[in-house]
Amino acid sequence: MNPIPSDTVIPAAAGPALLDRIAGCIRWSSHALDRLSPAVSLLFRLWIAAIFWQAGLTKIASWDATLYLFSYEYSVPLLPPELAAYLGTGVELLMPALLALGLATRFSALTLFLFNIVAVISYPELNEIGLKDHQYWGLMLLVPLFYGPGALSLDALIGPYLAPKRRLAHH
Repeated sequence: MNPIPSDTVIPAAAGPALLDRIAGCIRWSSHALDRLSPAVSLLFRLWIAAIFWQAGLTKIASWDATLYLFSYEYSVPLLPPELAAYLGTGVELLMPALLALGLATRFSALTLFLFNIVAVISYPELNEIGLKDHQYWGLMLLVPLFYGPGALSLDALIGPYLAPKRRLAHH
């Protein structure tokens, strides 16, 4: 069944004009989203960094409790508990700071991604909700790992000075 009655007259120019208008709206919205992309990348980095930073602050707030957890709760493979506690706390304080600043972003995202995997492996008592949290965090870390830090980062600011040959090759 045809929804337009057969006696309705549609101007020939209405079709292309409507398509031009739709294409213009799509271009405008795409441009607007492109302009927001650096801010979204920054917010994303800050969000995931805050999660790991808080965990690091919790560990240093009660070092005796941290040592106890690494000695009796967590089973970090290949490392003595005290060394694992120091390394884990260091990762949770240094890497989120780098990630938030957008400095060595891909390295810090990769380090936190691997650290997240070790955390899941090391804590066999992790419940279903905790496991889902770690899965979300892992997925979130893949964004800066694969897409980089974005324009609002120290990497973007100093990158051209560290690799001038690459900069010249793009021009």
